[in-house]
Amino acid sequence: MKKIFYWFLVILFLVPVAASISEMTSGMIAVSVDKKTQPVNVSSQAARCAYYMIFDNKGKFLEFVDNPIKDVRGGAGTSAANFLGNKGVTVVIAEDFGYKMINALKSNGIKFIEFKGIAYDAVEEVLIKETQDV
Repeated sequence: MKKIFYWFLVILFLVPVAASISEMTSGMIAVSVDKKTQPVNVSSQAARCAYYMIFDNKGKFLEFVDNPIKDVRGGAGTSAANFLGNKGVTVVIAEDFGYKMINALKSNGIKFIEFKGIAYDAVEEVLIKETQDV
């Protein structure tokens, strides 16, 4: 009976650890862009860009996503951060971020990186930085 209880406790503690490890490796990267052509430059606006390029955590391009927030009158930064968080994004790349979006991204546990240049170069740089930080 003690062995069963012991193994139950071991499993109980390992499940949350395994879940947090899988969360770290399953996040996606969003890059704000203004065109669906490739190569494309990173957009100067994080919340009001036309599209987001979505990449997996290894840098593989997955899709272009229309930005449903681009034309809202107010609260674009907060709404965009929530939209990206709901899509499973853990890193957002743009040329510039407004302070409201920065606060919303931080609240959602999403990293933000300012980058000027080609979207693919931005993702590559982020992945290199992430591996160096580990």
